[in-house]
Order: sequence, then structure tokens, then C-alpha cells
Amino acid sequence: MLCLPTFLVAMDFSVLYLGVPHLTADLAPSGIQQLWIVDIYGFLIAGFLVTMGTIGDRIGRKRLLLIGAVVFGVASVAAAFSTSPEMLIACRALLGVAGAAVMPSVLGLVMGMFSDQKQLSRALSVYLACFMGGATLGPLVGGVLLEYFWWGSVFLVAVPGIVLLLAFGPSLLPEAKAPEVGKLDPVSVLLSLAAILPFVYGLKELVRNGWEWFPALVLVFGIVVAAVFVQRQRRLTSPLLDLRMFSNRTFSSALILFFVTASVGAGTLLLVTIYLQNVTGLTPLAAGLLLLVPNVLMIVGNLVTPQLANRIRPAYLIAGGLVIAAIGYIIFTFAGTSGASTIFFAMCVVMLGTAPLAALCNHLAMGEVPPEKAGSGASIVQTTTEFALGLGIATLATVGITVYRNNVEPALGALSPADADAARESVDRAVVVAGQLPADQAGNLLATARDAFTSGVHLVGIISAIIYVGLAVLTIRVFKHVKDLQGDNSTPEEANEDTNQTAKATTVTEV
Repeated sequence: MLCLPTFLVAMDFSVLYLGVPHLTADLAPSGIQQLWIVDIYGFLIAGFLVTMGTIGDRIGRKRLLLIGAVVFGVASVAAAFSTSPEMLIACRALLGVAGAAVMPSVLGLVMGMFSDQKQLSRALSVYLACFMGGATLGPLVGGVLLEYFWWGSVFLVAVPGIVLLLAFGPSLLPEAKAPEVGKLDPVSVLLSLAAILPFVYGLKELVRNGWEWFPALVLVFGIVVAAVFVQRQRRLTSPLLDLRMFSNRTFSSALILFFVTASVGAGTLLLVTIYLQNVTGLTPLAAGLLLLVPNVLMIVGNLVTPQLANRIRPAYLIAGGLVIAAIGYIIFTFAGTSGASTIFFAMCVVMLGTAPLAALCNHLAMGEVPPEKAGSGASIVQTTTEFALGLGIATLATVGITVYRNNVEPALGALSPADADAARESVDRAVVVAGQLPADQAGNLLATARDAFTSGVHLVGIISAIIYVGLAVLTIRVFKHVKDLQGDNSTPEEANEDTNQTAKATTVTEV
């Protein structure tokens, strides 16, 4: 039952990608409105995750899940029949708030439904597989619907699943909430939104458009408000976000692994998508279908990992997977400009190698969160991932594009200033420029641009491989005491160390 909302919320991240041209023809949004139609869903999910996770701990996670599902269903129908860009933006915003209510509620309920750790590990793997499946299938589902129906159909696809959840969820799902709750602090809610939303907006705008003073100022504003938010949480007896969770080494280390791998994955995936279309010449649909295979392999790896974790310590299983993924990134350096087979094989290796971390890190992180804080802990994990996606594009993708711009220069001397500036900007712009040039100039520009971008992919592959090897070492150091996921079966010395850490945390809590 919990698979449904997870799949649907994840699918809404990407189901609209292919529908933008169709709704543009119908609603005629401006360029800025078009961007907001696509982006506001993710913005508001990121902004409201922390608040909704804490609200779920207070009022009940099932209750919040069902409320979020109702709003999600109503907003989906309204979005499907929107008559103006403003209406569609408002509906997408409401979908984002509802999605933020659903996501931590689902993960919090999963953590509370299974006392047997083997079953919990499998459940978390299924949860992650559903999330990845929704995000992966979104563009394909959208493409099929758009082939036969109007653009609003991509929103209606969620409605049957929401109806099933509302019909059977109240009787099948257990309720779970914190036994003792303090008052919700409205100031903390406002501060969290004023920190997260500007941060996410500023970061995405800088990634999309390069350096501009306004997004940079908004980003800095978000960081300053975040500092104020943290100070307020330290003083409150019932904080919106319990910062004491970060003092737990296992929880913090799992977040670091989540953050870094999500950042690397987002940055490299963007470059790979550009490479497949503009270097090897695949169509967007063909590139999407090609990348579907590595994603399916990762989903399979997620589902198999719990069985492997019964025989191999989580630290070694995750670290081994990270080393395999690092090998996949090294394979990036063998990619050429004549075909997609090398990068396809590399992505398959990367996704298989990352699967154990994706499957087990949720368990390792959430296993350290007190049951009454499950919603808040889930929101922290998911917010960390949201931040990582934007940062990965801002860093690794920028590295690849910088290498491209440095290496494409030899082919720009014979072009007009306008064409040279366009071709220097990105490889896809270079492909467009080449289409307007004489054959000999076009061939020279395309060859140089494709070689230049491929060099950027090679460097990003090397950097990613080094990062993953470092994460493998960190994993063994931090999680080596975890023998399996059945409970606390560490050595006496390690157990004594954990007891001391718990005692210190308890002392801080009492103070």
C-alpha cells in the first residue's frame, strides 16, 4: 500500500518533462512561467520536507499521509484541467506541498511497521525501488500518454493510485506518532522555509544560467537564515528539527554517504545525458530508453542487497559496491565520440555498484533515529538528497562544461563572434551552430566540440572514481562495527563505546 504514494510522488518529478512543449502550445506560458511550471514542484517538496516530517510525528504519520494524498489527488485533477499558466503553477505548487507531506510519512511508517530487521531491510529496499521506479518511468509514462491524449493526462495518471490509497489505507495502515509532543513552533517553520526555498532556488538558477548577482544573493540569504534557524533549534525544548540526531556518528555518516553519492550521481547523469544526445547523436527518447537499463539494474540490486547483507557485513558490502562503481566511473575515460556502448556499460557498472549503498544507508541512518522522531529523521534524509542533487549539477557538471569550453577554443577562430559565443557555451549549442555552417566548417566544429565534451566526461569520471574510493574507506571505518542488520551485535569494546556515546547524548538531552 505504501508503494503507491512513493511511486506516484517520484513519478511527478519527471512525468512532465516531455509534456512541456504540448502545454506550451496550449497555455502559451512565458519563458519564466515555463520554468516555474517544471521547477516549483521540486522546490516546495524540498522546502516543506522538514516541516511535514515533524508535523507527522505530532499528529500521526498515517493521518498526514492521507491528508497529503487527498491534496495530491485534488491538485492533480486541477492541474490536468488548468486553463492558464498561473493556475498550473499554483497546482504544481500544491502538488509539491502534498508530496512533502507524503514522503517522510511513508518512510516513517515503514520504519515503524517492521520489528524484524530482515523484513525492515527488505521493506526499505522495496521503498527505494518504488521511488527509483517512479522517477525512471515518469518520462516514459508521460511519452506514452502524450502519444494518445492531451498534456493534462500526465497528471491524471496519479489519480487511480490515490483513490486506492484512500480506499484501503485507513484500514490497512497503522497509525504512528510521538507519544509526547510539544507545540509546533511557527517561527521555526517560517525560518526553515525562508532558509531552504531561497537556497534551492539560488543554487538551481546559478547552475542553469551561470553567475548572476540575484540568485547568488538569494543563496546567501538562505544560508544566513539557516544559521538563524539552527540557533533557534538549539534553544527550543521542542524544536522543529532535533539537531541532537546529528551527534550520532552512524546517522551523520550515512547522511554524508547519501549526500556525496547523490551529488556525484546527479552531476554525472546530466553529463551522460548531454553526451548521449549531442556527442553520440541519440534522440532524447533513445537516450532515455538506454539509461532505463542501468536504472533497472540498480532497482534489482536494491532488492537483492538485503539477502547479501545476511552474509556480508554492511560496511564491506557498501564499500565493495562503491569500489565497483568507481571502476564504472573509470570506464568513462574509455568513452569516445563514435558510439554509446562504452558509456552504457559504464553506467550499468556504476548503478550496480551504488545499489548496496542506496539499499542499506536508509536502514543505517533511520535505525539510529528514535521511533518518536521517525518522521523528522526521514525528512532529514530526503532533504539531504534534494540538496545533493542541485549541488552535484553545480559542481561536477560545471567541471565537465569548463573542460569543454577550454578545449573547444581551436575550432572557434573561424566563426563569427555570435556563433563562437554560442558554440563556446555548450556542446548542444555547438551542434545547432554547426547545422548552419558550410560542410567543412561544420565538420571541424562538431569534431572539436564532441572531443572537447568527451574530455570533460573523462575528467569527471576520474574525479568521481576518486570520490567513491574515498567513500569506500570512510564506510569501512564508520560502519565496521555493524555485523549485520539484525540488531546490536558489535564486540564488547565497540558496544561499550556506543554506550558511552549514548550516555553523553542522554546527558545533553537532559540538560
